Amino acid sequence: MSHAARSASIPAPGPAGTGPSVAGPGGTGPSVAGPPASGPSATGRAGSGRIGAIGLVLGGALSVQFGSAVAASIFPRTGVSGAVTLRLTLGALVMLLVCRPRLRGHDRADWAAVAAFGLALAGMNSIFYHAIERIPLGPAVTLEVLGPLALSVFAARRLAAWCWAGLALAGVALLGQGGFERLDPVGAALALGAGALWAAYIVCSARVGGRFPRADGLALALAVAALVTLPIGLLDAGARLWHPAVLGLGAGLALLASVLPYTLELLALRRLPTATFAVLMSLGPAIAALAGWLVLGQALHVREMVAIALVIAASIGAVRAGGPAKAPPPPVSAAAAPPPAPR
Repeated sequence: MSHAARSASIPAPGPAGTGPSVAGPGGTGPSVAGPPASGPSATGRAGSGRIGAIGLVLGGALSVQFGSAVAASIFPRTGVSGAVTLRLTLGALVMLLVCRPRLRGHDRADWAAVAAFGLALAGMNSIFYHAIERIPLGPAVTLEVLGPLALSVFAARRLAAWCWAGLALAGVALLGQGGFERLDPVGAALALGAGALWAAYIVCSARVGGRFPRADGLALALAVAALVTLPIGLLDAGARLWHPAVLGLGAGLALLASVLPYTLELLALRRLPTATFAVLMSLGPAIAALAGWLVLGQALHVREMVAIALVIAASIGAVRAGGPAKAPPPPVSAAAAPPPAPR
């Protein structure tokens, strides 16, 4: 999420806008470049662009969840803390090299926002990885997504959103019927804790996105998260982190869980309304279950699959119920909008 990352599954609450921003990379361009084109060719281009953006979102979601599966597969070599350190440190290095964020011209409030964002990233990733060490990936993401779902419901303040929340709780109850013992109660509690930090991550990412251009705030927050987790990872894994095979796996993990999904999702947010983006990201538990089955051999019972489907339906319904009547809220900016929880 889980995750420096999971590109947010449900966008941070904000005032109703007039639609998603289509500003340039710096977020400084006009909301609309000019009058909309009309005619069959313009409609065809818009339709193909939206289909392409949907493909980008789904590709990012696949990358994130399969990255989590890769992380679980290297736990025996590095330990959980070592895997977190590899993912965050290598991901931070790549993001810093690509973004080259400016360090001057920011006040204390800016740096405090980055620090809070980085701590949320470090905590979310660490707790989620400890969760998937104990329980299968699909149920873990299902429980984790309750954090962003709760944030969406509280922000919406509508009866329909609370009804969808009830459906999600029904899914969790079904997941627990004869399942929490199999899942391990501690692992389930850790997944819920990661969900709470995912909600905090969404709020922090929105604040940082409003203070820093492009993805500079995210790159700096990843650096903070890497610095926080590095000592723990070194104590847990020691010299094993520097083994060439482990470094190679760590580089693949950083690519799958951070660099690739961030890039795909930021591109998609320039073409899709945030509500559509959030609906697509609600498929995370199903994609996680698929990744757990294919990579880790984690088969699910029918009851668990039904529970996952209920939570996905509740997430989609809550997103649609929580949107403003006229238009979905705009992202923080086309290039600085919060990505899913990077796991």
